[in-house]
Amino acid sequence: MPFPDELGPAIAVVDYNPDWPSDFNHLAARLQAAIGDRAVAIDHIGSTSVPGLAAKNCIDAQIRVTALTPDLVDLLESAGFRCRPEPWNHTETSYGVPCEKLVFAPPAGERAVNVHVRVATGPNTRYALLFRDYLRANPESRHSWGAFKQRLAQSVPDLFDYGQIKAPATTILMTTAEHWATQTAWTVE
Repeated sequence: MPFPDELGPAIAVVDYNPDWPSDFNHLAARLQAAIGDRAVAIDHIGSTSVPGLAAKNCIDAQIRVTALTPDLVDLLESAGFRCRPEPWNHTETSYGVPCEKLVFAPPAGERAVNVHVRVATGPNTRYALLFRDYLRANPESRHSWGAFKQRLAQSVPDLFDYGQIKAPATTILMTTAEHWATQTAWTVE
């Protein structure tokens, strides 16, 4: 859930913004400076990482680490990022496997971001990268997914309700993405 300073108008899914990659690069540099060599990789994930895809104007970054340790919270909080406290921001299930994670909000008053910290070898890490790469490689699916999200945001402006409706549709999308991954021998890089 958003911190009070993040609350704004209803959900808005906007057309792709060509500034999103540079916004991510700026964020990634800040994250790298905050945690140094603890990051195995810092990935641009989510809808803003897919050129041409409509999305909420919120940059999602994934920090891959070898282990989730308490000092990661300290390092990111020292840089102004805020650890999201909700239970669903500390664990998620991917491919039937419960996975620990951490999610951070931006420093107060800054542009909307979500920073996901995940174990590099976790199925949830793979899931986020497969979502991105599948939609990058498949224009028809990318267009359909963006149109679905825009229609959903127009009819369901509440963030929680939007997420509850989008979740089962994401499962269907990811079933297709898994089939694509098998056909193309896609792997996490």
